[in-house]
Amino acid sequence: MILKRVDIKENKGGKDVQSRGLFHFNFIIISLFVLLPLVSFSQTREELEKQRLQLQKEIKEINTLLFKSQKKEKTLLSDLSDLVQRIGVRTKLINTISEETEQLNFEIKENERQVEMLEDRLELLKKDYANMVVQSYKSKTKNSRLMFLLSSESFLQAYKRLEYIKQYAAYRERQGEEILAESIKLKNLNDYLVETRNDKEELLALNQKEKDSISKEKSTQESLVRSVKKKEKKYIAQINKKQKQEKMIDAKIEALIAEAIAKSKKESNLKSSGFALTPEAAALEKDFISNKGKLPSPVERGVIVRRYGKQSHPTLKGITIESNGVFYATEKNANARVIFDGKVLAIQVLPGKKKAVLVQHGNYISVYKNLDNVTVQKGDLVTTKQEIGKIHTDSTTGKTILAFVLFKEIHRQNPEEWVYKN
Repeated sequence: MILKRVDIKENKGGKDVQSRGLFHFNFIIISLFVLLPLVSFSQTREELEKQRLQLQKEIKEINTLLFKSQKKEKTLLSDLSDLVQRIGVRTKLINTISEETEQLNFEIKENERQVEMLEDRLELLKKDYANMVVQSYKSKTKNSRLMFLLSSESFLQAYKRLEYIKQYAAYRERQGEEILAESIKLKNLNDYLVETRNDKEELLALNQKEKDSISKEKSTQESLVRSVKKKEKKYIAQINKKQKQEKMIDAKIEALIAEAIAKSKKESNLKSSGFALTPEAAALEKDFISNKGKLPSPVERGVIVRRYGKQSHPTLKGITIESNGVFYATEKNANARVIFDGKVLAIQVLPGKKKAVLVQHGNYISVYKNLDNVTVQKGDLVTTKQEIGKIHTDSTTGKTILAFVLFKEIHRQNPEEWVYKN
C-alpha cells in the first residue's frame, strides 16, 4: 500500500489550528489504512498457529499410537505406512511454520513502519507543544491576561477574549495528554515488536528441527521401501485377501440392515423407503441430522489411519484400496463409544471372534467393528459417548484399530462429514 506523506509547515505567528486539525484527521485515516491489513493478518496468523498446534498434536499422537511394532518382517508394511503418514503430517507442519514465519516477517515490517510514523508524530507534537509554551510565556511577560481582558473595547470583545484564553489553555492541556498517550502507544508497539521478533526466532528454530527430523525419516523410509520391494507380491496378496474379507463383512452388515428394514415395514404395515419409524425415532433422526459435522469421534483419543472411499495404497504403487468407513488407531484397551443417542440394532460376530455393534439413529446406522467384547445387547438404548466395547489390539503390529462405518438405510456415508474435526 502506498501512503501519502503529510507535511506540516509552521506559521511564524503560531500554529494554524485548522492545519493541526487536518494533520490529526489525515493521521487517523493513514493509521486506519495501515492497521486494516494487520487486523486481517492477525486473524490469519491465529489460524496458522492453531493449525500448527493441531499438526504438532497429531504427530505426537502418531508417535504414541502407531509406532508399536518391533520392526519385524511381518510388520514392515505397517511400519512403512506409519512412517509415510508421519512424514506427510510433518511436511504439512513445515509448510505451516514457513507460512507463519512469512506472516511474522510481514507483521514485523508493518510494525516497524508504524513505529517510524509514531516517532515522527510524537516529534511534531513535542515541537508544537514547545512552541505553545514559548508563546504563552511571551504573552505573560508582555501583557497580563487581566490587562488583555481590561483593554477590551466592549463587553462582547472581553467575553470572546476570555473564551479564547480558556480554549487555548484547554488545547495546551490536551496536547500534553496526547503526547503522553502517544508515548505509551509507542512503547507498547516497540514491546510487541520485540515479542514478534522472538516468536519468529522460535519458529525458525522449530522449522529447522522439523526439517532435520523429516530428513532422518525419509532415510528410514527408503530403507523400508527396499525391504518391502523384496516381497512386494506377498504383501499385495495379503492386501487383496484382506480387502475381500472386508467386502464380505460389509455385505453381511448391509444384508442385516436390509432385513431389519423389511421387518419394521412388515410389522407396521407402512410403506417407506427405509425403516418404519415411530414419531420418537423420527425426531431422533432429525436431531441426528442437525448435528452433522458436530458428532463426537467414536474413540476418545485417536489418529485416522485410513479414510473413506477409494484410495491409493500408502506404500505400494499401483494398488488401490476401497474403504467403506474410517479406521482409527487408538491406545491399547481403549473402548469404542457411540456417536449419538440410539438403539442397538444388532451385534455381529466377525472372523477371529471379533464383533461389530450396529446402533440405529432413525434411518441412520453407525457401525463399530473390530471389538474384542461388547458391553451392550440388541435392543439396548444407548447415549452419546457411551462405551460399548473394547477395541481389539493386533498381537503382531501392536496396533489398536477401530473400523467405523456409517449408513443411511443400506447406503454408505462418509463418516468424516459427520464427525467433528478438532
